[in-house]
Amino acid sequence: MADNKNTSANFIKRLFCAVLVVLVLIGVTVYVFDPFYHYHKPWLGMKAVLNDKEYQCIGSLRNFDYDSLLVGSSVMENNDNAWYDEAYDIKSVKAIRSYGATADLCYLMDTAYEDHDIKYVFYNIDPSSLYADPETTFESTGCPMYLYDRNPFNDVQYLFNKDVLLEKIPYEAACSFLGDYREGQSYNWAQWKTFGEESTLSVYFRTNEVKPMMEETAYADKLKANIALLTEQVKAHPDTQFIFFYPPYSLLWWDMTYRNGETDAVIYCEKEMTKALLQYDNVKIFCFQKEKEVVTDLNNYMDTLHFSPEINRIMLDEILVDKNELNVDNYEKFLDEVKDFSDEVQESYIKVYEEQGRLSYESLEE
Repeated sequence: MADNKNTSANFIKRLFCAVLVVLVLIGVTVYVFDPFYHYHKPWLGMKAVLNDKEYQCIGSLRNFDYDSLLVGSSVMENNDNAWYDEAYDIKSVKAIRSYGATADLCYLMDTAYEDHDIKYVFYNIDPSSLYADPETTFESTGCPMYLYDRNPFNDVQYLFNKDVLLEKIPYEAACSFLGDYREGQSYNWAQWKTFGEESTLSVYFRTNEVKPMMEETAYADKLKANIALLTEQVKAHPDTQFIFFYPPYSLLWWDMTYRNGETDAVIYCEKEMTKALLQYDNVKIFCFQKEKEVVTDLNNYMDTLHFSPEINRIMLDEILVDKNELNVDNYEKFLDEVKDFSDEVQESYIKVYEEQGRLSYESLEE
């Protein structure tokens, strides 16, 4: 009996040691390759393979070497960092959050400023971000908070993650050594999408009714809070040059905004945010919303607002020559012209598609 007990005990010990060794090897492998950059920047000659912003953005902001930020929503992702790096003699990374809510983007900027001196912030202002809830949404939208917090004990969810070990690390290695992945293309999604008039129209479902135009101050409370968030960033970092810009959404977006009764409120929000930001010497603001050749050509888009990388490049080129810049003397007139253009969309551009019967409508409930 004693021999059997000793044999069983030895087997359990060996099994325990084997399991422990395997776990250590797994944890060390994940730590060394670190595809979410939770612990360090890329090692072993690996590239910074960034394709999953919810999991990788926070780590890259904490651990990469950079001095400038490209900040915004999904419409910012198709920028090539190299464009900005070459134009401004900087080293940039992207601080990206879906929908580009102000509070989320400010959280990411705060993270970057913890250990970095930032020369430039290129910040895409989505109109919806001006009246979004001024609270961060990472936890409420299911982001992996074990990567965001500073608690080392819940890192077990990362270090011993089957998908990380068997999918993320091999993908990182393949992109680094086998493919033609370029680091400046971080989070870029354009290569998998179709841009064109037909595909854009196919995903736009127009409302059947036109709602009454809401008061321009309808979003005033949330707007005030979001203005406070952004102006606090600008005030807190006077040595950073902030370059803000309003992107060129398509004519279908302006049609949707009109039919939802939001146009006046959107223009008001943009005026108020612009006025607040222009108080600071370290701010420049550009607006591309009335670039007719871009906005009215649906071949530039994949849906109502997401445009091709060529449009990202056009915006940068125009920023470099100060085209479409807003200042204290012209911003109200400029944004009034944006409003006039949105009216022109209704009076002219959208009617072409109406007359051709090319617009789809939301289904009516029986």
